[in-house]
Amino acid sequence: MIRKFIDKFFGGGDQVSGPDSATSVIYQDFEIRPAPAKESNGWRVQGTIVKESGDDSREHVFIRADACMDRESAVALTVRKARQLIDERGDKLFD
Repeated sequence: MIRKFIDKFFGGGDQVSGPDSATSVIYQDFEIRPAPAKESNGWRVQGTIVKESGDDSREHVFIRADACMDRESAVALTVRKARQLIDERGDKLFD
């Protein structure tokens, strides 16, 4: 019981689905890595936007208030929201 609490508190356990390389999407010069989190009301939209240039790799993790009923919908919405972030902010995501 204490282990479950500690796992949930620190983001471990079965709460978060890790990034799935099969769903990774390249958009412009960015890589979008969806990682929806399982919650009581569905799947939370979240992921990482990565940009690599040479030996430098920069990441921006984002978590949205949006939730979907199934994981596949959450992955699709994560990609759509990430593309929107890239279009709006571009490299400024990493500032």
